Amino acid sequence: MTVLLWFKRDLRTRDHPALAHAARLGPVLPVYICEPQLWQQPDASARHHDFLRDCLHDLAEDLARLGLRLCLRVGDAVEVLEALRGVTGARDLVSHEETGNAWTYARDRRVAAWAAGQGVRWHEVPQSGVVRRLASRDGWAARRNAFLRAPSAEVSPGAVAAAHCTDATGDLPRLDLPDPAPRVQRGGRRRGLRALDGFLTVRGRDYRAAMASPLGGESACSRLSPHLAFGTLSGREAARAAAAAARATTDPRWAASLKSFQSRLAWRDHFMQKLEDAPRLETTCLHSAYEGLRPAPGNPAHLAAWQAGETGLPFVDACMRYLRATGWLNFRMRSMVMAVAAYHLWLDWRAPGRHLARMFTDYEPGIHWSQVQMQSGTTGMNTVRIYNPVKQGREQDPQGVFTRRWVPELAPVPDELLQEPWRWDGAAGLAYPPPVVDVAAAARAARQTVWGMRKGQAFHAEAARVIERHASRKDGAGHFVNDRTPRRNTRRQARPGGGGPRDPRQLGFDF
Repeated sequence: MTVLLWFKRDLRTRDHPALAHAARLGPVLPVYICEPQLWQQPDASARHHDFLRDCLHDLAEDLARLGLRLCLRVGDAVEVLEALRGVTGARDLVSHEETGNAWTYARDRRVAAWAAGQGVRWHEVPQSGVVRRLASRDGWAARRNAFLRAPSAEVSPGAVAAAHCTDATGDLPRLDLPDPAPRVQRGGRRRGLRALDGFLTVRGRDYRAAMASPLGGESACSRLSPHLAFGTLSGREAARAAAAAARATTDPRWAASLKSFQSRLAWRDHFMQKLEDAPRLETTCLHSAYEGLRPAPGNPAHLAAWQAGETGLPFVDACMRYLRATGWLNFRMRSMVMAVAAYHLWLDWRAPGRHLARMFTDYEPGIHWSQVQMQSGTTGMNTVRIYNPVKQGREQDPQGVFTRRWVPELAPVPDELLQEPWRWDGAAGLAYPPPVVDVAAAARAARQTVWGMRKGQAFHAEAARVIERHASRKDGAGHFVNDRTPRRNTRRQARPGGGGPRDPRQLGFDF
């Protein structure tokens, strides 16, 4: 009897546990459902849809090599699956577990109810180190590492029987979506494999040193994050390839960079686990004391200026304009632009978080929303980290190359005042706005307000519960165990109300 294999954010055929499981159950009908309501959500954009189109093209070709035809349907998932059940008589539905946004979480609950009502067995299979229904973070790293060590889930041509659907839709429909990117990264497994190979053999040697800068990071970073987000590569594939490259190298710079990359792959699973454990992260402050701290949605003029790259803060504006054009930004600058929105502009994290979700081609809900909250100081367990955008511009763009490229209005400003053009005698003649806030004063007020919330027994009691549920663990030697084998006497990474972990400050895990 036909087995429906539902592809979501796992658009590949290699190391695909759900495909391998479906092949053991019976003839397989691969299905991708384009859900119009999903694309109407405020975190969806044209850049995601364009990347998806490339991914589905390669997926269809790879399935054909296995003797399978991709059935692409448009509509509500429950309605599409019920129609396919009626046509094929399927009694098994197989998919990977998904840690998605609030909309997909609600949709999956509807699918589960439909499957139970129709007598369909829904097999949800893990595809990463994220653990569903996890009771505690104790021992999580061991389970994640065990998944990485397990054999890859492979299916070879001739090893899977095909079930065909003759009335399949042929192509992904064109949708009128916001925020296209003229220089967006292209999708598909072929490009993902080329990016992985290029990073591990050429581009990644200076990764550890160059990834903090928007100049060096564009080429030194792996650029694998959208491929991991859409599943054209599996996290296990990337981790194993990096480990093999690390074992083969004798170059200390390569070794250091590959170690950092492997660590970030581990942190990726760690942050996705947060949303898996608390789906409310997308809409609600992790620590309830911060609800209502900032007015929602905040000053609309500040939000509009930040989105458009017109805040009068040159390095922030350069980063936002670059992101709008390319769909990518390096990790430190992701953190900075969110921190400026939350602290200096005092915007409630939800509005800028949705904007960045649309901008990032590599938007991964499980990482994005936990990082948005961490950079906004609403978790109750991470330290308050307020980036000084003037200082960041001087450190990460000392010659002003990046700033002048994306904010050409500042071309005549001398180097020493480029990040503070309001101090230049000729500022009045610039076609560039004055800063929307006083950087120092805004940071000082935000710091005092956020730290002022971290007082009292009730705050610390809730923070302790957050840490128990979401914090990584440290072993007795002081090592974080997200990317190491855990040892005895583990302890929490953070204290209620203060000093958080030395984790990567990155939004979206751009690598």
